[in-house]
Amino acid sequence: MIVLQASHVQKSFGDNVVLADITMAVREKERVGLVGTNGAGKSTLLKILAGLTSPDAGEIIKPSGFTLGYLAQDSGLDSDRTVWEEMIEAFRPILDMAKELRQLEHNLSTPEAMSRYDLLSEEFRRQGGYSYRADTARVLKGLNFQDGQFDLPINTLSGGQKTRLALARLLLLKPGLLILDEPTNYLDLETLFWLEQYLKSYPGSVLVVSHDRYFLDQVAGIIYELENGRVTRYPGNYSRFMDLKSENIHQMERAYKRQREEIARQEEFVRRNIARATTASRARSRLKALEKIIPLEKPAIGKTASFSFGIERQSGTEVLKAKDLSIGYPGAALAQKLTFSISRGETVALVGPNGIGKTTLLKTIAGIIAPLAGHFLLGTNVSIGYYRQEQAAAWSTKQALYEIWDCFPEMDEKDVRSVLGSFLIRGDAVYKTMDELSGGERARVSLARLMLQKPNLLLLDEPTNHLDIYSKEVLEETLVDFPGTILLVSHDRYFLNKTAGRILELNTGGLLDFPGSYQYYLEKKQQMEQELDAGSGNDNKPGRQAGENRNNYELQKEEKRRQEKIQRRIEKIEADIAEAEKQAETLEKEMQQPEVYQDVELLMNKNSRLEELKSSLEKYYNEWMELNENNV
Repeated sequence: MIVLQASHVQKSFGDNVVLADITMAVREKERVGLVGTNGAGKSTLLKILAGLTSPDAGEIIKPSGFTLGYLAQDSGLDSDRTVWEEMIEAFRPILDMAKELRQLEHNLSTPEAMSRYDLLSEEFRRQGGYSYRADTARVLKGLNFQDGQFDLPINTLSGGQKTRLALARLLLLKPGLLILDEPTNYLDLETLFWLEQYLKSYPGSVLVVSHDRYFLDQVAGIIYELENGRVTRYPGNYSRFMDLKSENIHQMERAYKRQREEIARQEEFVRRNIARATTASRARSRLKALEKIIPLEKPAIGKTASFSFGIERQSGTEVLKAKDLSIGYPGAALAQKLTFSISRGETVALVGPNGIGKTTLLKTIAGIIAPLAGHFLLGTNVSIGYYRQEQAAAWSTKQALYEIWDCFPEMDEKDVRSVLGSFLIRGDAVYKTMDELSGGERARVSLARLMLQKPNLLLLDEPTNHLDIYSKEVLEETLVDFPGTILLVSHDRYFLNKTAGRILELNTGGLLDFPGSYQYYLEKKQQMEQELDAGSGNDNKPGRQAGENRNNYELQKEEKRRQEKIQRRIEKIEADIAEAEKQAETLEKEMQQPEVYQDVELLMNKNSRLEELKSSLEKYYNEWMELNENNV
């Protein structure tokens, strides 16, 4: 069944035609990815599909009563409520039913009251009245909110936390169709994995815009590409889409070439024979046939950035060496006693949860903040180029042209414009101020400035943020060919797989060093967990410790045993909850029978037992949430 359909939708802003002719459909339980370059109109299309913006022409069709939920890019909740209060508002119908049930429990003396109680109890159970608190805690924890944050006022949270909270509330509402615009922003790798698994098992349909190719590979089963104001539908995930698109372009190019050759051949025949009496009739016939041919459009190959990073001079073999390095701010150390080294030519990815200190480590190496303790040394002839995560988000009144020219005044204007052009900042766009540019355009200007510096050590903090998929691919190819050394931070797993040859995991115990790709890192992490599950004492750890900063394997085993004990208790509580819910449901049905509600003493006894069960359930739910928090 089709749950949402766009038919010949058009949208323009002034003379700028954004959506020329959009026809697409989302079916029941489909997971659909929408891709396209920055500025192609993806967010505009989502707003039209969600009913927030009206199209200039065409229509949006959905079944009567069908629900959809929309999450805008970088949207966030703004409320005076606490996190928990705001989240359970998603269950307002359940909360209202619970209130009415409590009122009815004090007046069950009439058949009408019992009948109402019966119907309401069944609806309360069906809608998840006994599980909504646990569901709320599960989603909040999945999106990296800890138990201690549930009572925080929302207006004290960061922008990223508010965005995650908006996503959590939408997931709890469970509309028939989720429409998500860049939902992976502000999510660390562990939270990304959780969201992927959640969306895979989501009971409704999902339509998502994302530049995270790994995420699209995991979640999407259909890809729509928005290009030149129109969409093309491809079956399969993102990788399948890329294969099909490449083949599609190849076929269109061959068809276009064959038609041009055939037209040229027929035109040549007409030219040679139109004046001859013996062949003029045939020539005129072919001329009429030519006039009826509908010329194929030449396949449009979208414009992509084109650049490469060079170095001014090569560094020594040893590029960076840190010993007992502690980083953070006075009174707030984020990581301590970090010991590691990086050699020339390596591309090293620094991974770990949000807030663990990855950006702070890059800033320390870049010389922006001082170490709290310990030291690091740069090798011979090392020159640093630092791409800050916040650069693309920073606003400036300086024009894009002068953002580059002021840093490299020896360049001619035409050369500056040429550099910006290779990053798709062309024409009058070079005279736009930085705050007038999109996030993707600001990111490309920052990359252009970095390229011109020609450093031999690149420190890159989330360089793919704000870039569309096609610009990411160019950046990947550029970094793979870079002749220097790279230390980068990224949540883009596809990007990590393509570029990194070594992974440093920053965690609460220090650094773990994995000499291989990101996929290798994932496999070794899984192997470590399996060894811990088996209680193995094998010292052959898959990840070698970074320098002297070693995690104690025995402590890991002890922690694993503690978590297993908690998990067993969680499973016991879940069984107790199921049994208590079953008994409560049985009691509620018994209380609706005439032989019970006509016997006041029997009715009161059963009602007392029901209250005891509900009290036990509340305790079970609270312990379940507390144990889940301790088992994170």
